[in-house]
Amino acid sequence: MSIITLLTDFGWKDGYVGVMKGVILSIAPHVALVDISHDIAPQDVRDAAYVLSTAVPYFPPDTVHLVVVDPGVGSERRAIAVRTAQGTFVAPDNGVLSYVLAISPPQAAVSLTNPRYHLAQVSSTFHGRDIFAPAAAYLARGVPVTELGEPIYDLITFPLPCPQTQADGSLVGQVMHVDRFGNVITNLRREDIPWPDEALVFEIGGQFITGLKVTYAQGQPGEPLALIGSDGYLEIAVTGGNAARCLSVHIGDRVHVRRR
Repeated sequence: MSIITLLTDFGWKDGYVGVMKGVILSIAPHVALVDISHDIAPQDVRDAAYVLSTAVPYFPPDTVHLVVVDPGVGSERRAIAVRTAQGTFVAPDNGVLSYVLAISPPQAAVSLTNPRYHLAQVSSTFHGRDIFAPAAAYLARGVPVTELGEPIYDLITFPLPCPQTQADGSLVGQVMHVDRFGNVITNLRREDIPWPDEALVFEIGGQFITGLKVTYAQGQPGEPLALIGSDGYLEIAVTGGNAARCLSVHIGDRVHVRRR
């Protein structure tokens, strides 16, 4: 059984996700459909890129990943399919694949220009239904990526945020994602930080946090704590609370790490 994952900013209020699934199942009724998320903030390409990168490693490499976070729908932006060692991706060419392509470079990439693999009528505002969903379904049926359109070699990607070392030896990272619980996920991994857990001081949102915890439960209720989360990145959390709200922190904000 083939797998197609779906990641969008469509939410659940409207029928957009269900319609895309209907298109896929009409073409490839044998597939298993897996929702990664449909709660990406509207048009937030960078957040979608992060969420996708955290999910892809846990799927078989023959999975087709369908990503529709597409503020440029109807414009000159390309619709693309990309095959990598970790999976095949169908998405707009707007940088949403940046994180996964940094880990697993493209083996083949095409612009979805072959109308044979579109719906008969293509709307200018719903390419998720008319172009992306059919492409994903045909890929799951075994159609090669190269059949879907013209080859391309200039995929749009954005630079991944990297920790920066300051003149005083401190590290500066940034917030990449805020999850449903308000946990603030940064781009810092434990191996980026050269000091022992108990010697660390984190500054974020105008507050200081000392030490690195192992679990959320080790914090005091209502107080921020730092720990390494399940995806391997430094997180700032509040036990029983919402860290992003408590600290007034947003994606792109900075976090400083120093030795105490």
